[in-house]
Amino acid sequence: MTAEQTEDRFIDIEIKLAHQEDLVESLNARIYEQQKQIDKLEGMLAALAEHMRNRSSDQSPLNERPPHY
Repeated sequence: MTAEQTEDRFIDIEIKLAHQEDLVESLNARIYEQQKQIDKLEGMLAALAEHMRNRSSDQSPLNERPPHY
């Protein structure tokens, strides 16, 4: 292999490495945004579950006779 071919191969490798680094950074940013969204949704779900627990404990059972009977 000549020196010129070796240099061309190194250049190709450097180009591919640069593309890989860019792809990894893009994927990392996307994963970070998705994790933020998951955290937000988990918080909303916990709040909803707490609301439902409080709501069900505040209401009387459906089959209970009203007090005027």
